[in-house]
Amino acid sequence: MNNRLRAALVVYVLWVAITLFGAKWMLGGREAPLEELVKNRVGWQFVGAATLLIGAIAVFRWRDVKFVSPRALLEVMWFPMLVLLAISSLLTLSGLPGGRVMFWVAFNTFLVGLSEEVMFRGVLFRALLENCRVWPAIVVTTALFGAVHILNGFTTGQWVPSVLQAVTAGMSGLIFMAIVIRTESIWPAIVYHWLWDCALFLMKVGSQGRGIEADPAQTEQLISSPVMYLPMLLVLPNFVCALVLLRKVRDTSFRKADTATV
Repeated sequence: MNNRLRAALVVYVLWVAITLFGAKWMLGGREAPLEELVKNRVGWQFVGAATLLIGAIAVFRWRDVKFVSPRALLEVMWFPMLVLLAISSLLTLSGLPGGRVMFWVAFNTFLVGLSEEVMFRGVLFRALLENCRVWPAIVVTTALFGAVHILNGFTTGQWVPSVLQAVTAGMSGLIFMAIVIRTESIWPAIVYHWLWDCALFLMKVGSQGRGIEADPAQTEQLISSPVMYLPMLLVLPNFVCALVLLRKVRDTSFRKADTATV
């Protein structure tokens, strides 16, 4: 393990602490659904996490995080965008919340997309590449991205849904990784991550507004219901797309292309 990976892991631990304890602070220490963190005001924990990452990149001079113009954008993004449009069409069923709520959801989910992409597909992935081959770096980054979502249980108090969310996030993480590698830029992944989260949270908040949100007392029944596993089906097309996009990625070819764009 070289010095860069050590520094990246320290940043990762601090990032998790800011995100987790910041969420508890924003909620006044109580347990609440995740949408409570994004729909009413600035999510200062997201601001803090993003500020930490920007500061770390500047201090350590990590210039390979890929804040550059993307390549092959249409070739890479056409299918993920179709999936996003299909998911967004479900908003017609849940209904849209009010304008103020929509603004805060869009604002905060942008910060989430920025923070998570820079942390995982930027800082952590690039540090891992200096210590191992490309596919182990992809797998470790994707696994850690999924696993960190288990910690949402501290915020919601619901651990089984958090584990299922972690699996779904890991599957989504692979398409974000594919976008970064194939476009040779982190910007498309940030934007796609933002739009994906924004659509999902707007559906969640819209459902609440129409009074069709599930009663927390029914959580046990939901866990055994196929509905609980619907998010995995929603991200499955993107997961398969990611495998297709990454099928030709090999260590030698990746590092040659990566070096050429630094």
